[in-house]
Amino acid sequence: MEKYNTLKIKDLVTIGVFSVIYFVVMFSVGMIGVVPILFLVFPALLGLISGTVIMLFMAKVQKKGAIFILGMISPIVMVAMGHTYVPLVHAIIVMLVAELVRKMGDYKSLRYNLISFAIFNTWICGSLMQMLLAKDRYIEMCMMMGEEYTTALEKLITYQNMTFVYLGAIIGGLVGGYIGKILLKKHFERAGII
Repeated sequence: MEKYNTLKIKDLVTIGVFSVIYFVVMFSVGMIGVVPILFLVFPALLGLISGTVIMLFMAKVQKKGAIFILGMISPIVMVAMGHTYVPLVHAIIVMLVAELVRKMGDYKSLRYNLISFAIFNTWICGSLMQMLLAKDRYIEMCMMMGEEYTTALEKLITYQNMTFVYLGAIIGGLVGGYIGKILLKKHFERAGII
């Protein structure tokens, strides 16, 4: 079983392909962030829209470490593009938990995959947490959008509001994953998940 569960070159290629698809979806959905108040619903909306992509990925790659690797690529790219350390550290924690949950379901349980995706989806909250954990650097980064935008974002991103952002990310992930399950029923049946 351990040998079967090891990632192969084909799996790494699949991870690469899905990472690109996910990054494009994330970037496209993230465009709503040009309106500061909508930045708070970004994680929930991302979960709704990316659920099908990630659930398909989970059906195709039912191996240890797959969701962790997929989930780490976007935050690594973000940090390389100038974000603070916060999204990366946040993502490491989130992806370890998502991977553990997926393992509890032996990578084939629909329930555990749904919960794993809902957890996975909270990684993007680390992007907003930069305002609270690395404020000076994040404000400096946001200034390219203008002072008015940065001031509005600073007022919106509070610990209290982040509670709702995380809750929205989890609910968006569960709903998006469930939509993915409905749309991809035959893939899940083929993969032995339902």
